[in-house]
Amino acid sequence: MKIPKRLEPLAEDGLIDEVLRPLMSGKEAAVYVVRCGTELRCAKVYKEANKRGFRQAAEYQEGRKVRNSRDARAMAKGSKHGRKEQEEAWQNAEVAALYRLASAGVRVPKPYDFLDGVLLMEMVAGADGDAAPRLNDVDLTPEQAREYHAFMIRQVVLMLCAGLVHGDLSEFNVLLGPDGPVVIDLPQAVDAAGNNHAFKMLERDVANMNAYFGHFAPELLTRKHAKEMWALFEAGKLTAESELTGEFDEPEEEADVDAVMREINAALADEERRQAALAAEDAPTQREEPPPPWLG
Repeated sequence: MKIPKRLEPLAEDGLIDEVLRPLMSGKEAAVYVVRCGTELRCAKVYKEANKRGFRQAAEYQEGRKVRNSRDARAMAKGSKHGRKEQEEAWQNAEVAALYRLASAGVRVPKPYDFLDGVLLMEMVAGADGDAAPRLNDVDLTPEQAREYHAFMIRQVVLMLCAGLVHGDLSEFNVLLGPDGPVVIDLPQAVDAAGNNHAFKMLERDVANMNAYFGHFAPELLTRKHAKEMWALFEAGKLTAESELTGEFDEPEEEADVDAVMREINAALADEERRQAALAAEDAPTQREEPPPPWLG
């Protein structure tokens, strides 16, 4: 096929030899199968911000490092330079996450290069040698669902041990290769320690895994791995070897301060009314004045 304009710089630099076909087009990028010498790889072309369905919500940006204070101010103001820097930071986040997670033992595609908003990476092949299917495109037996669920929970643990939360993990962002699941699509990954929304995202990621695999093995629907691993993470005890049970004893509910204050205020108001009634009873009875003549 004709080389798309966004891929021309990679072809000119000799990074790719041929663009074979489009593989998929998602909310944030279009992916092509390309040939690099004798190898097949994927070229992920990030869409421009105004053409992307996935918006850079503030909760994903929180905790991400910026090169300098000038860039941070520009990004906060939303200037042209700031928007450009924010876009580059969004794209660079996936590249950095892939390298970081690969080093931590997480099953992710191997990154090869990143140029002009295009990420060149490993093509995860299926059993037939073609691109691997996504989880949502396969049917599983209950045994496979339990096996893959356990594997994915372990991947989430490894990501958290590396200090990251995927943030958008679902059956649409996991490929099923011959050796098992492979995690993809990481531009929205967040810093677990530096983002106040990290636990909420972790809980959603795990809930998505439970819901998908629970379709084939219903007992997985009630597992509480997210709260269990987060408690270990906060205590500094989570490791790649941590044994998880999927169970978690909820701490006793903290007092609802607002409800307590409402009860106190209501009691004080009742007491004021009671005291006012008592005072009225104790007050001397005043002699009633005769009605005016014109009312007689």
